[in-house]
Amino acid sequence: MQNFMNSQDPLSLDRIRSVLVRLEDTIIFSLIERSQFAHNPRCYVKGGISALKDQGFDGSWLQWFLKETETFQAKARRFTSPDETPFTAELPEPILPSLNYPKILHPNTINVNPSIMFFYVHNFVPRITHAATLSVAAANRARGIMGEGEFDDDGNYGSAATIDVEILQAISKRVHYGKFVSESKFQAHPSDFIPHILKPNRKALEALITKPEVERALLARLRKKAALYARELDMRGDPLETEVQTNGQLDSADKAQKAAGKGVFRVDVDTVEQLYENYIIPLTKEVEVDYLLQRLKGLSEEEITALQSSR
Repeated sequence: MQNFMNSQDPLSLDRIRSVLVRLEDTIIFSLIERSQFAHNPRCYVKGGISALKDQGFDGSWLQWFLKETETFQAKARRFTSPDETPFTAELPEPILPSLNYPKILHPNTINVNPSIMFFYVHNFVPRITHAATLSVAAANRARGIMGEGEFDDDGNYGSAATIDVEILQAISKRVHYGKFVSESKFQAHPSDFIPHILKPNRKALEALITKPEVERALLARLRKKAALYARELDMRGDPLETEVQTNGQLDSADKAQKAAGKGVFRVDVDTVEQLYENYIIPLTKEVEVDYLLQRLKGLSEEEITALQSSR
């Protein structure tokens, strides 16, 4: 969480970049943690955990885990911070008195958490848990369990959901930080944006905020970080260059990486990079544009004219 109570400008692009870089670390380390557990698809299916129905909850295990986690966090006023966007509706009021945050963002209704949840559950969890799922299947076959019952589930529902929540909240913060990026750029040159907001013209606004060289540098840095943080080391701290044995079976992901001369990794580096390239970056830009399209709501014509001539 960013400290909005110190004297630094929360809309400084340098400060925003430092926040986004720290979130890269959080996301990568959390993905590494999640990759040690199997897919556990029952956690993501409505009614998959029948005991929840006894408590009157009709959603999935992950949805329940998020609700319980965010209920506690709401009481500790987490979601009063301008950089937090909860997945759960109808949260309780904070127990602690509210902090007097400076006004940073223009009032808006942007919340893309439903899209983040859907993508993570249906597209990303199966990918990052692939190696662990294969290991579970191998162990099950060794016990004589074959067919549909041998895959997917290692029973670590609480551990998996705990990390899922961390990943989802970190991705949500990273994506919704697009609002801060847009506000910073808007305040620097409002006259560049206002004509395209008034039309409105999404493509023109996206062109104004898109910096291909920045995106390329981000992906290069992210790939280096993922390769560094996920590298398996031996007891002396040297990088492993041989296959890892998992429950007596060779891990197919490690086989492929060794064959490519990449060593042994705890999570697939390509998958981490593709998460950013194909989803986090595009969705963040959507948030940036959506925020800009709401940036003039509630302002009078005189206020808009004053903004156009202010820079």
